[in-house]
Amino acid sequence: MEAQYFRANTMSKIKTAYFCQNCGTQSPKWVGKCPSCGEWNSFVEEIVQKSDAGISKLSASSKGSKPKPINELESNRQPRLQVPDGELNRVLGGGLVQGSLILFGGEPGIGKSTLMLQVALKYSAENILYVSGEESEEQIHMRAERLGLSNPQCMVLMETSLENIILHAEQLLPRILIVDSIQTLSTTTIESSPGSVSQVRECASRLLRFAKESGTIVFLIGHITKEGTLAGPKVLEHMVDTVLQFEGDRNHIYRLLRSSKNRFGSTHEIGIYEMQGAGLREVANPSEILIHTQTDDLSGSAVAATMEGARPLLVEIQALVSTAVYGTPQRSTTGFDTRRLNMLLAVLEKKCGFRLGMSDVFLNIAGGIRLEDPAMDMAVISAILSSNSEIAVTKHVCFAGEVGLSGEIRPVARIDQRINEAAKLGFKQIYVSSFNKGLNALSKEIEVIAVGRVGELFEKLFG
Repeated sequence: MEAQYFRANTMSKIKTAYFCQNCGTQSPKWVGKCPSCGEWNSFVEEIVQKSDAGISKLSASSKGSKPKPINELESNRQPRLQVPDGELNRVLGGGLVQGSLILFGGEPGIGKSTLMLQVALKYSAENILYVSGEESEEQIHMRAERLGLSNPQCMVLMETSLENIILHAEQLLPRILIVDSIQTLSTTTIESSPGSVSQVRECASRLLRFAKESGTIVFLIGHITKEGTLAGPKVLEHMVDTVLQFEGDRNHIYRLLRSSKNRFGSTHEIGIYEMQGAGLREVANPSEILIHTQTDDLSGSAVAATMEGARPLLVEIQALVSTAVYGTPQRSTTGFDTRRLNMLLAVLEKKCGFRLGMSDVFLNIAGGIRLEDPAMDMAVISAILSSNSEIAVTKHVCFAGEVGLSGEIRPVARIDQRINEAAKLGFKQIYVSSFNKGLNALSKEIEVIAVGRVGELFEKLFG
């Protein structure tokens, strides 16, 4: 009788729940539409296990930890690991931190596996374990031959079982562990299919524990959903130390590496790569490739001096203004916020008297990149006014200023770095806000023109 009660009590602790495979939302019953992300038919039933053993272990381990004053905490700061990739070191904040867990996401075919294999083959100082759950040995060998790289310190493992991966990692003790991808792994402790919310969460938790205990740097390559967010539960992004996003347009050769979360550095840095037949090439000076070197001055084009983290960038803004053929004017942007474009058009209409309400406006940032620096506002309105009036902005002029709702040109931060970058690339003039401090002490190699309002900018630019 007691044995039957024990079995019944144990069975009651194993229950099932429904999880959204898009965002990880849990529900006690199946629903057609996820109340969190709005995805249809994404809920799958999974087994949820709760045991008293894990609770007792947690309680026993927590008793050994005692509160300490903050000035008595030990600090064993380790130097950052520099990988042979300057752009990756820049985005990570100066290199890799020992025992960190990094989530690396991007669209299919964007170059995630190529970049990670390229880093693994270039770093020959210590052992690296590259785990592939999606590709075969022949595919990885062909990719390594295409990259033209070879590294005897790089060990390759074809495995999807988490227990086997950790077993090999504990035997090799690699400096860097790369898992491609987290959605293909599975553990025997969870009775659900690979890629499910429970499997992804449990595998990431086990790898996080391994990284912290052994000091190994772990990269987790992850897929993204059709909305552009990382697939799997949102708790996965909270578990890792760093979240990297690999962005780019397949119609362009340039790729952007961004950091949306970084516990060891800034999230404003970007890395720029150029996709070539032999792999990804680092772009040391992106301003030269983002500016079109046309010989003639063309209307609807202006150059903006922007900042991405600590790196100054000069990008070309292209605008096209035409009469609305179908009655309702269109507002279309590529690489720029559409709502901000509507705000700038409203300022030009209300405060400056330019009639653009019945015109189609198309805006594009050349190079296929997306930026959100408010300092591009002056270049955007200059390109719009240039296309509207069919008067070209000379190619030796660039802009750095934010436009306010009253039509004033507001100052922007780090104006000295923007001016120095423009002077280094051969620009003769740069338009900035007259409210910026210390303009007289800036670079003498370029003429700095200060303007206070949009109307004043139009008069000086187009006469």
